[in-house]
Amino acid sequence: MAEINTGTPAPDTQPEKTFTQEDVNKIVGDRIAREREKFADYEAIKAKAEKLDEMEEASKTELQKALEKVTALQTELDGMKTAEQIRTIRDEVAKETGVPSNLLTADTKEGCEEQAKAIKAYTESNRPGYPSVRDSGEATTSTKGTTKEQFEDWVKNLG
Repeated sequence: MAEINTGTPAPDTQPEKTFTQEDVNKIVGDRIAREREKFADYEAIKAKAEKLDEMEEASKTELQKALEKVTALQTELDGMKTAEQIRTIRDEVAKETGVPSNLLTADTKEGCEEQAKAIKAYTESNRPGYPSVRDSGEATTSTKGTTKEQFEDWVKNLG
């Protein structure tokens, strides 16, 4: 059979609750206050951690500090040795090939030799020809007369 809707809500449904702006502000304010309470002692904990770091640094022995310094210096020395070896390789290849060492960027002798070979091939293939000078490069024109007269003299000398 068909049900008849009487317009009254069913007994198991509740009306939707609405909040005023004051209610929302109070709820949000309470939530923020609870979160702030969780981190109330953050600055104190941070200060204690900094103090602990200072105490650990102070408790290092002189030997530990010296070892750290030696390690840092050894790393720097190794880097300098490597740079010197690379510079020596580049200088040797530069002397052998005639290519300036500052154009070589490889770290190995084989790499530098390949670069030098490529640079030489490029420069030789792109070398411009020098213009031929028929009059040995000496000036043969005079600056006498007007521009028109100089142009006429030039045209006469072409043939």
